[in-house]
Amino acid sequence: MLTSVDTDLVRVLADPLRMQIVSLLARETLCTTHLVEETGAKQTNLSNHLKVLRDAGVVETEPCGRFTYYRLRPEVLDQLAEQFTRLASLARVNDAANSKRACP
Repeated sequence: MLTSVDTDLVRVLADPLRMQIVSLLARETLCTTHLVEETGAKQTNLSNHLKVLRDAGVVETEPCGRFTYYRLRPEVLDQLAEQFTRLASLARVNDAANSKRACP
């Protein structure tokens, strides 16, 4: 059984600012103005990172007048966590079986 992890999603979340955004959105739905205040990032930089997170399906938007609110999609993180959990379980099974390939 081959267990894989969504490496594209890992790459998206590996960026420190994007991970900070995800952490903030885990606590509450925020607009761009709030995210600029919380992160100290420039609006253009933040908007680019939010686009990457949107395109990856990590966040969704909610228009509210002239503002756009961002909400975290926890099910995406749940799926990634499940992938890592399967890898960890596989490693435990292989470790318990003392499974190692012989060198040629």
